Amino acid sequence: MKKTIAMLLALAMTASLTACGGGQSETTAAATTAAAAAGETTAAEAAEEGAEEAAAEGEDPYADLGDFTMVVGHAQPEGNPRYTSMEKFAADVAEKTNGHVTVEVFANGQLGTEKEMLEQVVAGTIQGMRGGQFDFSPRLLMFTLPFLAQTREQVTALLNSDLAKKVCTEAEAETGTVIINLCDAGGWRQFSNGKHPITKPEDLQGLKMRTNGMNTIDKTFIALGATTTTIPYSDLYMGLKTGVADGQENPWVNVEGMKFYEVQKYFTEVNYQFHPDPFYVNATWWNSLPAEYQDIITECATEMGTYNDQLIDETQEAAKQVIIDAGCEVYVPTEEELQAFKDAVQVVYDQCIEEGILTSEELEELQNIVANAS
Repeated sequence: MKKTIAMLLALAMTASLTACGGGQSETTAAATTAAAAAGETTAAEAAEEGAEEAAAEGEDPYADLGDFTMVVGHAQPEGNPRYTSMEKFAADVAEKTNGHVTVEVFANGQLGTEKEMLEQVVAGTIQGMRGGQFDFSPRLLMFTLPFLAQTREQVTALLNSDLAKKVCTEAEAETGTVIINLCDAGGWRQFSNGKHPITKPEDLQGLKMRTNGMNTIDKTFIALGATTTTIPYSDLYMGLKTGVADGQENPWVNVEGMKFYEVQKYFTEVNYQFHPDPFYVNATWWNSLPAEYQDIITECATEMGTYNDQLIDETQEAAKQVIIDAGCEVYVPTEEELQAFKDAVQVVYDQCIEEGILTSEELEELQNIVANAS
């Protein structure tokens, strides 16, 4: 659903901490009113239809549990796997709770940057957000070590591991949030720039590469000889177009969805990183839910994560082809050339251990998970 940023900021300032016991938060009520005025079908309307169907059948086991509204934000546009899987999540929750839990999804950065959205979740202004935002949970960065994994099986094993569960529990305690799912944020991440092909680490020297401020991305580019500049995702297209940055890194599906190929010429398929995609939920709101709703939402979030990863696998090559068809050059390094990149960034592992992002024992555990998933 489309809303202006100004309206959403106003809503964020006036929203209540929780929505429980049969009422909606002010954010949701205003958002639903605006959507109705625009002639859109909202998640609230879908939820109401589900409740009416249950009532018509004379069976509604959740009728006495109350009605809840869950406002969720994320940064991806329509067509992106995160967008599509979040729409599925909202529909599934409405269906399985007979319309008593409504999920209102605000996509495409309508509620702000990922950091701003997470701050809103922590404050209780909104109930949830999805995205690779680790400022409040830096230990999750261990899963973004460069060239840690190379297959879908390895990524799945890492995100479903006991180590991942432990790190999520730590993040929950530190942020006042609950992480109800951890999936893939977009697939393998690639390099691009507008100056020249990148075929070896030395080709990055002197390039100003955009990052989202993520510790391991900055460290990786610096290890490869580039300088870095932080640009919000929603501003990246113009940043590349105007030369604020020479290049960037993102998965094929993000490059295609945000049309970065219009302002970048040279791409290198290095598959150097994947990012976990935590689904943060405000803990106070979460704990206000009946256990039955917690179980349903968790189940729907798990199904959403699986669906998200399937979509990524199905769309990566098609997105890459769009970039090629647009006239961009895509360079695929040989194994020997790729090894040069891997060797150049080994220092990042040592730096992350020194900073306490992970221990040497946890690094060994990560590597064992990857080896056993191969």
